[in-house]
Amino acid sequence: MLSTPEILLIVIIAIALATILSGKLRADVVALIVMLALAISGIVTSEEALSGFSRPVIVTLIGLFIISRALEDTGAIQWLADRLRQMGNENEVRLIVLFMATSALLSLFMKSVAAAAVLLPAAMQVARDSNVRPSRLLIPLSFGTLIGGMATFFTTANIIIGDILIEQGQPGLGMIDFLPTGGLIAIAALIYMAVLGRRLLPDRESVGQNASPRSLSRSLYETYQLEDRMWEVRVQPGSKLVDMPLSRSGIGETLGLTVLAIWRGHEAILNPEPTERIGAGDYLLLLGREDRVSMLSEWKISIGRDNGNGTHRHDYSVDLTEVVIPPRSAAVGKSLRDLRFRNKYGLTTVALWREGRSYRTDVGTFPLQVGDALLQVGPVSKIRSLAQERDYLVLQSSHAARPPHPEKMLWSVAITAVALAAAIFGVLPTEEAMLVGVVALVLTGCLNIDEAYRGVEWRVIFLVVGMLPLSIAMVNTGLANRISLVVIDALSPYGSLALLGGLVLLTMAIVQVVGSQVTAVIVGTIAVNTALEIGMDPRAVAVAVAIACSAAFLTPIAHPGNVLMMGPGGYRPSDFTRVGIGMIIITFVMLMFGMIVFWGVR
Repeated sequence: MLSTPEILLIVIIAIALATILSGKLRADVVALIVMLALAISGIVTSEEALSGFSRPVIVTLIGLFIISRALEDTGAIQWLADRLRQMGNENEVRLIVLFMATSALLSLFMKSVAAAAVLLPAAMQVARDSNVRPSRLLIPLSFGTLIGGMATFFTTANIIIGDILIEQGQPGLGMIDFLPTGGLIAIAALIYMAVLGRRLLPDRESVGQNASPRSLSRSLYETYQLEDRMWEVRVQPGSKLVDMPLSRSGIGETLGLTVLAIWRGHEAILNPEPTERIGAGDYLLLLGREDRVSMLSEWKISIGRDNGNGTHRHDYSVDLTEVVIPPRSAAVGKSLRDLRFRNKYGLTTVALWREGRSYRTDVGTFPLQVGDALLQVGPVSKIRSLAQERDYLVLQSSHAARPPHPEKMLWSVAITAVALAAAIFGVLPTEEAMLVGVVALVLTGCLNIDEAYRGVEWRVIFLVVGMLPLSIAMVNTGLANRISLVVIDALSPYGSLALLGGLVLLTMAIVQVVGSQVTAVIVGTIAVNTALEIGMDPRAVAVAVAIACSAAFLTPIAHPGNVLMMGPGGYRPSDFTRVGIGMIIITFVMLMFGMIVFWGVR
């Protein structure tokens, strides 16, 4: 029979998981509530509840976040992205493998979400230059970050489970524990994607109501050959064009200009029909020569956001770009109206793409979500200013933000390599190696200390800190041991390999809905206890479950990198499931093979 502390712990875990799944509270807030609930209920002591703040895992994660930030700020990752753009060509298979392999490589030593974010603009540019649709490249890019995380110790779930081992008196884990099996999975996954997975990728270039911001802007570029400039003009109430259809306006026949889009109030009309009537106050997006556009001033048309008839010469040309809301954005949960986006950045949001749908009416009222893609139009200078903001990811490479410390690129790469080598080869404990790297990056000017603090994803840190006491609670109450016995009774008659396979499948199922950090704490604790109960190598079991925590292939919500690709790729949730099933099978088969070959599990 379950004891009172066990029942109370099960209730706390169930409520926490249900709250995370409902989306009513952020996961990091839920984790802190869990930590407090465990302490107040007496399931763990106050010292145990707060012990997460002093764990080496937290120091390691903070160090990795800061190192990733330094590589971004010095332009090291941008340099790699630029090389990828130069290598882009018409060979779709080569591009799929190239981006998947590169994202996997980056994820060996930097956070996977950061790797996905810095490669995303490069992938979009290569897609445009190579006439390959983004939907063919972005799922492989995201999945690449996941398989890269399987082959390295420097992944949040892997670090957490290594810490659980140490907490139970076992040796920790290192890079060499993950690389053989994880590398085997990565190679098999690349082959799968090149041969079969690419055939399951959506080939989506939507039009009309279902067009994504990316496909809309790309269509405009391809259809109208935008080597000429674009201009934004406003129709004044007294203009002769008011209530006149485009076909009779003379904009095309008389001036030789093309109307690419109209935005009227809160509605965007892209590629308007010739019968579309022009209204007073309409903004028109025009393509053509400046001297022709300037002639519109005689028709009571104002050029640009200001009155273009002033004495000073202004450049009123505009451009289109796509902007994605990244995982760490402060804009999440706020609408463009709340953010006063147009007043602050001087850009018009033409359309919003979310979960397979395009919205072009009242987009300013939508609370923004991670992965939302926004089609923006405005002056080039304003787009470049927006690219400097870390709350928005501008996908057009020509407007990309310039790294603040490009002259320090070689320093950042060298320091990162030394720090990682010190951790991998055991010269220093991993957490100390990360801190040494951080201090060296600050002292050499690769980033200042304030930039270092801003580089830390504190939501992840507090999520891990809040959830780690669950591991202690599961051991202290005996719940981990009880669940382990149930697993052993059900699977041990079929052998150790079947038992391990069951734990891996359980992990893969849970991670699709609650993410890797929470899964690592809950399943990792059970897995290590199970191994100790039956005399299996707990490190082998820990590695298997940790790798399974990265198998977040089936749903967008399973991993922030998947969410980030939703808008730019024009994906639907089912797209990840269709391609991801094969990735799950490949991962499971190769993981079991790796356990047999490298760990001797039978």
